[in-house]
Amino acid sequence: MRLYRDFYSRDVLDVAPDLLGKALVRRFDDSEIMRLTINEVEAYRGEEDLGCHASKGRTPRTDVMYNNGGKVYVYLIYGMYWMLNFTTGGEGHPQAVLIRGSVEIEGPGRIGRALKLDKSFYGEDLSTSERIWVENHVYSDKIEITTSPRVGIDYAGEYWAGKHWRFRC
Repeated sequence: MRLYRDFYSRDVLDVAPDLLGKALVRRFDDSEIMRLTINEVEAYRGEEDLGCHASKGRTPRTDVMYNNGGKVYVYLIYGMYWMLNFTTGGEGHPQAVLIRGSVEIEGPGRIGRALKLDKSFYGEDLSTSERIWVENHVYSDKIEITTSPRVGIDYAGEYWAGKHWRFRC
């Protein structure tokens, strides 16, 4: 049921909506398992996308985005929230999907907190990780998807901020 590298190796605009309805799984240190049903994501697509962190080029922060898809990209905002992203596409083409919400938890900051994310997740391989992965869900093929502009990227300019690359079900 786990999704493997071939799922993530596609373009972010294909992967992002395909993540909706899938189960985000987190195994904690005490072996407790949490499953969240992904219901909101945003796509960030390469150096040309001024809303994407990679628009500034390859840096220590964005390095994982330049690898093959299927890695965890986490970063801290406001000094307190770890944002969870999954890299997509092929090597040298930085793309990522931000996990914005689940049926059980609204908001990317709250998801990061509930999953107890930290910097140690940066670069984790979703295909082999024992701590975090994504599984197919029984109902993930039977969902209705809506799109809208991404949130909080007005700095990217009207063109990029207006892209309907936020997907919800």
